[in-house]
Amino acid sequence: MNKLFITFLFIASAALTRAQSIQSRQYPQNFFKYPIDLPPSTAGSFGELRPNHFHSGLDFKTNQRTGYPVHATAMGYISRLRVQFGGFGNAVYITHPNGFTSVYGHLQSFNPQIAKAIRDEQYAQQRYDVDFQVPPLLMPVNELQVIGISGNTGASAGPHLHFELRDAVTEQTINPQLFGLTIPDKIAPAITAAAVYNLGDKPFSENTPHRFFAVTGSGPNHRLTKPQVIEVSGNTGFGISATDVNSASPNKNGVYSIELKVDGKTVYTFAVERFGFDQTRAINGYIDYPTYLMQGRYIQKCFIPPGSSITLYPQSANGGIVTFNDAALHNVEYVVKDLAGNTSSLKLQVRSVIKPSAADAPLKGTLFKHDKKNEYATDKVKVTVTPGNLYDDVDFVYSLLPKRPGAFSATHRIHNRLTPIHDSFELWIKPEVELGTLAAKAVIANTAGYCDTSRVDGGFVKATPRAFGDYYVTVDTVAPYATPINIQNGSNLSAAKKISLKIGDNLSGIKSYKGYIDGKWVLMEWDYKTRVLNYTFDNSVAQGKHLFELTLSDYKNNIKQFKAEFYR
Repeated sequence: MNKLFITFLFIASAALTRAQSIQSRQYPQNFFKYPIDLPPSTAGSFGELRPNHFHSGLDFKTNQRTGYPVHATAMGYISRLRVQFGGFGNAVYITHPNGFTSVYGHLQSFNPQIAKAIRDEQYAQQRYDVDFQVPPLLMPVNELQVIGISGNTGASAGPHLHFELRDAVTEQTINPQLFGLTIPDKIAPAITAAAVYNLGDKPFSENTPHRFFAVTGSGPNHRLTKPQVIEVSGNTGFGISATDVNSASPNKNGVYSIELKVDGKTVYTFAVERFGFDQTRAINGYIDYPTYLMQGRYIQKCFIPPGSSITLYPQSANGGIVTFNDAALHNVEYVVKDLAGNTSSLKLQVRSVIKPSAADAPLKGTLFKHDKKNEYATDKVKVTVTPGNLYDDVDFVYSLLPKRPGAFSATHRIHNRLTPIHDSFELWIKPEVELGTLAAKAVIANTAGYCDTSRVDGGFVKATPRAFGDYYVTVDTVAPYATPINIQNGSNLSAAKKISLKIGDNLSGIKSYKGYIDGKWVLMEWDYKTRVLNYTFDNSVAQGKHLFELTLSDYKNNIKQFKAEFYR
């Protein structure tokens, strides 16, 4: 591996030089080592476009299997340990003396010292999912010390190691390749489509006139599949669809940077250097969100919505919006790079056409400003959107729909799902019938099957959904279910390694579960992908007759209990 490291560090030095023009700062080189003893190959890149988030690290491939030793990338101390039902699954955080923290996710298991610390915390809290800080210097690690085994836990789509480098103070996550942990790459990004948006004087929305153009070619020779001069007028936004493939893997990853030039001048740059986790949902303001929802394709807008403040836009002029008003021919160029410096470009010609100003169409609803507190209320519904939750101004439209069978209110169409929300908004819905004793069971649900944690407040049911859509009040009176897989009353489990049950809930979701053997709490692991709950036998369960008990609770405190005697 030493020869590989030397080669990759040489590549990293060259790539770093090429990236300096858009980087906000420099990062230490030659300090961090690769965390897994395999030739570097990735299934996912830093800043890659994912549903509702930018990817926060590198996904190192592990030959489509689990079981590889995972090493500390540098000396430091373990500062945080986490076991999640979804997310990173089993994860280790190591703080290093140079001010950065490394993160290792989806681990199958931990080294003995870490495993004991986690198990002690799980038993202390009597829960499987734990997230806790470790006092500095209590668990020091050396460079390349094994901290665990690669796996497939949490919300992973297959075996791999998720790896991050973060600023230890701000918690912003940073592109690991900027530290020299590069991936062999001699392949330029691919540009597959270009977009032109006729913005005029209106905010971007699903109603913004737009044109998409297919692109062919490679490297610096990308071109429109159907060559043409594109007519533009007034305030115009551009977009692009681009991906990258490195030399070590056929996976389509994200690109490092996108630069938009008009007549040779840069008007917009996007670069995946670093971002905060409070910014990650701003991907929905970065992409053409309506097109993503309706067509499943990513168009990366090369203009910045006024309500988006993320560190992935290092430079722009007028937010990337270009005003064409001179009846002339203009040159537009997209320049797309990966971190190894491989560059692709697409050149367009656009003709500025002067058109008479059209009269502004009246609002269909209520104007919601992206930088103000916005409220809408009737006697049946109330909506509040606070500053920081809209990426642009919105012509907010509300409508009342018929009551669904079994619902306790009419269905309220809260604008539409094509307008993204950064975090959440407040929603109150008034039930149309007296809830009485069912008030504690009331929830706000939407027609897509989503249910939000809800409570009764002043005669309304209140929730904080993360998306606009169609919502109504219902009640959750049904307890979670527990379907035994290998246990029933009187089972002989002397040869079994586990007790297994499949658990779930019909509406509000499982809030907690607790398993007991002979009245003593036992650690049960809930697998994110299969929804199977497992208890793995240890030496504490002796031969003979035992009683297994499981108690499940959902978020409306409906309780399910399962009991079975078994023999070992």
